[in-house]
Amino acid sequence: MIRDLRNVRPVTPSHESTPLSEEEERRVRDTLFRELGNAIADRGWTTFPAYTPEERRRLVAVGERLTAHWGRRVVVEAEDQCAMRLRLADAPAPLA
Repeated sequence: MIRDLRNVRPVTPSHESTPLSEEEERRVRDTLFRELGNAIADRGWTTFPAYTPEERRRLVAVGERLTAHWGRRVVVEAEDQCAMRLRLADAPAPLA
């Protein structure tokens, strides 16, 4: 049985994400600060996915905030195309 689809149009994929509101951005950064900070405190390092430049900037800002909070430098570096590594500058390097 063939059915006619009326008023149906293909949706073109939008590769642009909708920017977060100021409140949403603050909540995301607060959550990353808490969760990534706990992981770094436990191991001395952690990784987190970052697919867009905005996500990478957000992680760098979180690293700067952790540095100010702890008084110990937190290094944020690209691990590969899709992830960032946050680690204490004076902690031993993690094994690959």
